[in-house]
Amino acid sequence: MVDSVDVAIIGSGINSLVAAAELAMDGKRVCIIERSDRLGGFIHSSERTLPGFVHDSFSSWHPLFVSGGAYAALGKELHARGLEYCNTTGPVTASVAADPATGAHRVVIAQRDPGETAAAFKVTGDQSAYLAMLNDLERNAGTVFGAFGAELRSFREVAKIAFGAVRRGRFSGTESFVRDAVMSGRNYTRSRFDGWETDQLWSPWLLHAGLGPDQATGGVMLPVMAMTMHGFGLPVVKGGASRFVAAFESLLRDNGVQIMLGAEAEEILVDSGSGRVTGVRTAQGVVAASTVLANVSPQALYTRLLSRPPAATAAAAERYQNGRGALHIHLALDKPVEWLDPRLNEVPLVHISNGSDSTGIACAQAEAGLLPSEPTVVVGQQCVLDPSRAPEGKATLWLQLQEIPFSPVDDAAGELSVEEGWTEELKQGYLERALARLEQFAPGTQATVLASDIIAPTDLAAANPNAVNGDPYGGSAELFQNLLWRPFPEAAGHQTAVEGLWHIGASTHPGPGLSGGSGHLVAQKLTTKTSRFSRLQAALKPSKR
Repeated sequence: MVDSVDVAIIGSGINSLVAAAELAMDGKRVCIIERSDRLGGFIHSSERTLPGFVHDSFSSWHPLFVSGGAYAALGKELHARGLEYCNTTGPVTASVAADPATGAHRVVIAQRDPGETAAAFKVTGDQSAYLAMLNDLERNAGTVFGAFGAELRSFREVAKIAFGAVRRGRFSGTESFVRDAVMSGRNYTRSRFDGWETDQLWSPWLLHAGLGPDQATGGVMLPVMAMTMHGFGLPVVKGGASRFVAAFESLLRDNGVQIMLGAEAEEILVDSGSGRVTGVRTAQGVVAASTVLANVSPQALYTRLLSRPPAATAAAAERYQNGRGALHIHLALDKPVEWLDPRLNEVPLVHISNGSDSTGIACAQAEAGLLPSEPTVVVGQQCVLDPSRAPEGKATLWLQLQEIPFSPVDDAAGELSVEEGWTEELKQGYLERALARLEQFAPGTQATVLASDIIAPTDLAAANPNAVNGDPYGGSAELFQNLLWRPFPEAAGHQTAVEGLWHIGASTHPGPGLSGGSGHLVAQKLTTKTSRFSRLQAALKPSKR
């Protein structure tokens, strides 16, 4: 049996690491319970292909982390323990596609400087519209980022945000902004721009938020993505993502956090009389704790870990909808990619997509269970920022495809057999399709491949139980189970109906992404509550005069 602690945390993804660090630094006794043999969840790097080639196995880019509250609280401590970022002051991201009418290649590049980005747009009106989009978001930043960092089921917190929004923009301005925010990304760009550049550049980024171009709230997430990358770039961890986890592990151990690896959480223990959480039963024994943070899927929390879940939550969890699966391809290259447009050689991340049209079609095919015929290919060129990831003169390539069915029923192109699921043959076939897309714009790349490693949706689910059905974003982020309703109305909010039990992770507000948002939010609430209680105790303590 592990020593009794104040807080037990199930899982060790970004939100768990953030919460554990903040709570431990506040003086609390914390224990992390992790079923794997390492910390970090989907934050990991290794030589997956050949010696000397370091690949970020899953997630890679950290703009949401460095721009968030968790980094503000912990960044200094992490950098003191070896965390180092590589970033860009020039081009950040780009998108390339063949014009559907002429076949000519269309390339649009986002620079760190939004003015420089907009100046390259062909339609003069779009140049000013782009800057207006960012200005509108900046003017409403208190509302948007306040909502991301608040408990939306708290009347007091929501009222504070709403009052501030109305005061800043008056009602008419606020109503217009909210209307834009709930649009799909496609409708948002249609309503503001005459040219194709903004749509082609930023609509594919909605995939990274668990959305597609035709789903609600793209109208706020699209400008948020743009503003974040203009402001903070696209940092990657020097030497690979595992060094990020190593810095966290050092910080946790320095603050006395107990780390249990290879320890499957079997049950969250609840006192039958008081209804209060008392700890966690694990494969290695019981961890007694008065507070438990569960960084798990809603399905795991309410149908497995709680033997007597609150009313209606188990049924709601079984109906919780996961989003599309994802597939990762890691390549060791004999030399860096040489794009037909040489400007792309220096861009850290390139989408192969013409925006809402091709990405929307691929999303619809995946939602129907089909392997997309022309998938959106995310081309991560980490070596542009961090040459240490590959031997001199060579390069790594990180390809991500986010429109993938977990159990495909057919191939939209009619070329690949899906009858036996994600076999090695199917993985290789889809690798060929992704490389064929890349070859259109960077011919000769396939001939430079020295080795490859493919992670299918089924592999994601096996590596991390939170990736239900191969969905790395903790569940669909469509409006009906997002924001106020994440993960679902019966259990929205991080504080559950079980006293002392909190739910964190991508399936809770503010949703997916490497911000550490839910872990930071809950840690702040717990430390604030403790501080208030301590002040009250001090005020009530008899004077020794």
